[in-house]
Amino acid sequence: MEVRQIKQTGYHHGNLRRAVMDAALEAIAESGPAGWSLRELARRAGVSHAAPAHHFGDKAGLLTAVAAEGFEVFADTLERAADDVLDVGVAYVRFAVAHRSYFEVMFRPELYRADDPSLAAARERAAHVLVTSAGKLSPSPAQDRLTTIAAWSLAHGFAGLWLSGALPEAAHDDPEALARSVIRLFSGTTR
Repeated sequence: MEVRQIKQTGYHHGNLRRAVMDAALEAIAESGPAGWSLRELARRAGVSHAAPAHHFGDKAGLLTAVAAEGFEVFADTLERAADDVLDVGVAYVRFAVAHRSYFEVMFRPELYRADDPSLAAARERAAHVLVTSAGKLSPSPAQDRLTTIAAWSLAHGFAGLWLSGALPEAAHDDPEALARSVIRLFSGTTR
């Protein structure tokens, strides 16, 4: 499991920005992207109540940083699998399961500043892998966009169903193995 978070018990003369980010990721894991305040994050991180606002401005600024970092990790994950369409789909699901807090923010642009340059660059890196990968399945250049939407919908939909517990298999199966089987069925790949 790839984890970019640095676990800390409070802030101890280290990276205050990282401490607040980690507190946000924990809060998102517990109560979603909207169920907490900057003041609560400051308490969790063991910093002054003004520290989160100093580094991020407001909650949207903090969630922008979370989404940007999430898209960076996501792009890294997808790029490692980019040689194989099936592996890209499985990597998508692996990321969602391993980095749920990021995933819950990244695809909710109403929560953050979508025009942030670092976020846009990371999102474009990830999109490039998805578009290139889906293009390998496309029956013709005229179908590229539809194929990309279909492939994205399959991976994202599976991830969402798994994370919500809507799939009975989520209680005991391996999400990657099940995702691989589902994606293989619809992509026409044989491995």
